[in-house]
Amino acid sequence: MVTPKLVTRPANDKAAEQLTAAGVHPLLARLWAARGVSNPDETGQQWANLIPPRTLTHVDTAAQWLADAIDQRKKLLIIADYDCDGATACAVAVRALRSMGALVNYLVPNRFETGYGLSPEVVALAERHPSGKPDILVTVDNGIASVDGVEAALAAGIEVLVTDHHLPGDVLPRARAIVNPNQPGCGFPSKNLAGVGVIFYLMLALRAELRARGIYPANGGPRLDQLADLVALGTVADVVKLDGNNRLLVTQGLDKMRRGQMQPGLRALFAVAGRNPVQASAFDLGFALGPRINAAGRLADMSLGIECLITDDENYALRLARELDGINQQRRGIETEMQEQALSNLEAAHQPERASVCVYHPDWHQGVVGLVASRLKEAYWRPTLAFARAGDDELRGSGRSIPDVHLRDVLDLVSKRLPGAILKFGGHAMAAGLTLRESAYAQFQDAFDDAVRTLSGKSFFEPIIETDGSLETGYANADVAGLLQQQVWGAGFPAPVFRDTFWVRHQRLLKDKHLKLSLERGHQRFDAIWFNHPETLPECIDAAYRLDQNVWNGMVSAQLIIEYAGPAQDAA
Repeated sequence: MVTPKLVTRPANDKAAEQLTAAGVHPLLARLWAARGVSNPDETGQQWANLIPPRTLTHVDTAAQWLADAIDQRKKLLIIADYDCDGATACAVAVRALRSMGALVNYLVPNRFETGYGLSPEVVALAERHPSGKPDILVTVDNGIASVDGVEAALAAGIEVLVTDHHLPGDVLPRARAIVNPNQPGCGFPSKNLAGVGVIFYLMLALRAELRARGIYPANGGPRLDQLADLVALGTVADVVKLDGNNRLLVTQGLDKMRRGQMQPGLRALFAVAGRNPVQASAFDLGFALGPRINAAGRLADMSLGIECLITDDENYALRLARELDGINQQRRGIETEMQEQALSNLEAAHQPERASVCVYHPDWHQGVVGLVASRLKEAYWRPTLAFARAGDDELRGSGRSIPDVHLRDVLDLVSKRLPGAILKFGGHAMAAGLTLRESAYAQFQDAFDDAVRTLSGKSFFEPIIETDGSLETGYANADVAGLLQQQVWGAGFPAPVFRDTFWVRHQRLLKDKHLKLSLERGHQRFDAIWFNHPETLPECIDAAYRLDQNVWNGMVSAQLIIEYAGPAQDAA
């Protein structure tokens, strides 16, 4: 609905030359350099290049405590989160701890009953866990804000170990140890670990502690690299910044998948998603496997997703994966209906031009409002909140933002300007959640819009497609497309988008909604497709596109995936 502006990402020729001299493919060198990679050492994707665990604050203390707990046969209970990062983090913790002799089970909060994180209500459930009252609670992907929950656990005689990656508040919980790269004073160089990355690091430290105690020989103990597939899935699905360390973790996980060395649950998820793990990519993790795990937390019980990831029974894993696939199909249907209602309501409202979007319907599903907010944010390119009814005079909202607007800061300002309207909120720059009094919704809409304008200094936001400039003709082929697909791209390290001028030699519609094209540049012809774009194009276009492989009847050819195209002479 909003026309984007095409800009070219600044190049770093000096860094590109250094990378090329070190043996990196020239195109990759150019792309990586433009994304901030300046030293050939940063391209190492082997385990030896991993940042050592010892720089994580409290990681040694936590490892020693867990080693003591294993020795003393104490009961551990993992407190997970109901998204894919939380589920994979839980699976890593359960698999690794059991392999090292721990007595461990898990508990995952219900999105609709106890909410997020280690709350007093979750502590009460932990006390009544079927495996018995735990001695220690270990949070994964949550806990840094669970001040009241930790107090409730201590009052019940249960100690707490927090592992998390979210930003802390002004007060830290009184846990026995906190492992979080974003806590004050932590010197860990990568602040972008996902929750699954944090618990993986703690498991590395625990194995090192058990080696130091002589439980394992110097290089012995369980092979924790076998959990890299879970670490990769959670890291990509949580959309954390793919800095060098995270790219290493994802690369190692994808390598395991491509070689068939993965958990039965991941193999089953690839099967139900119709994806080939031999060609596994970060795209598969973010858009095929991750959503199927997330669907359980959105509509049902995340225990389904966790069980799928921790079982070693191939048949049971496939049964669970099929169930998750069914839930995901249900989620898609609900999301589509909600999105259509939201778009219809927005068009009918004829509101004055706003800097933000707020939508609400009393019949919407709480677990899906975040996805609707994400779709509307893309359509209107404004900070967006979507709400569903959560109880008596309560709405549960989820928001997505754009680079110009820090969403959590906006909600913080609204909470000060409109006291009592927001019951609680949290999140970060690009995504946030809140509970709002339903009776305050109309006032909140105006206050939210005013806060967006105040903090951004803007009333209109122009979407930008950042490109990597022209693709050299010698690299516009299927082999280079395959090379690019093998790399790890994602949040903070975006997949390459090129920009060139083409003649449109042929165009037709597929399924009444996708534009199939035959494009010409110089002496080269390309098949191209623009998904969900039914309007035809002029004879000469300026296009932003991704280079992709198209496999048909065993033949592999290059295909361009159009991100945006307009008349060549009018392009920005």
